[in-house]
Amino acid sequence: MSEQFVSFGEQGAQLTYGSYLRLPQLLDAQHPESGTSDDPPAHDELLFITIHQVYELWFKQLLHEVGAARDALLSPSAGRDRLWWAQHLLSRVHVIERTLVQQVDVLETMTPQDFLEFRQRLAPASGFQSVQFRELEFLSGAKDPAYLERFRGLTQDEQERLRRRLVEPSLWDAFVAALATAGFAVDDDAAIAQALHTVAHDRDSHAALWALAEALLQHDELAASWRARHVVMVERMIGAKSGTGGSSGSAYLRSRLPVQYYPMLWELRSQL
Repeated sequence: MSEQFVSFGEQGAQLTYGSYLRLPQLLDAQHPESGTSDDPPAHDELLFITIHQVYELWFKQLLHEVGAARDALLSPSAGRDRLWWAQHLLSRVHVIERTLVQQVDVLETMTPQDFLEFRQRLAPASGFQSVQFRELEFLSGAKDPAYLERFRGLTQDEQERLRRRLVEPSLWDAFVAALATAGFAVDDDAAIAQALHTVAHDRDSHAALWALAEALLQHDELAASWRARHVVMVERMIGAKSGTGGSSGSAYLRSRLPVQYYPMLWELRSQL
């Protein structure tokens, strides 16, 4: 019996592009705080909301990819194939992170004057309160329990997510586990540093580990690029004003510029 040809989307109409992507809910999620019945919302507030919602969607995807890369390295059967898979996922992370940096260009089409039309209505909301961004830092390796005390207005679910990220293995922990699986001693920082030195000087024997180390460093570098691009954008928009959430604004953001997820990989450069 010959198979009947079926055209996608034409049989039963149970799933459409809009329903699959939940477009009615997604496109109804942008609600400007500015504007009254007599005065329309500030024109650029829709852009501001859209950009930040897109950031959060990308953060969600980054958590998905970084978490999967971490889990691949922690797999009991971790071998060359799992190292390749983790590196592949991190390559996707790099592309997304470059997109995050480029999105700042779109936000900078908004002038400081246009931003000031609605900025005061944002208080006390602040980008500092992005739970997913902090999850990504924790998962990558930059864990700081102090953020749980500094955050205000977190839901119970958000608090639990951050606490879970603090105690679960980070991507760096998983990389160290991969070094151990390859037969290296990783009892302390000195042993890990020696393992990295060996991998770096014998890339023929440890090609997969070296490539993975480079992928981690690229992730770290791109995160630093986003922080640097972000602080300059903030200074361009509001100068030295304090943040809407009560932070010191650009001064706080500049204090975060030295953050490194993998300082041992950076230190390795000085030892080569």
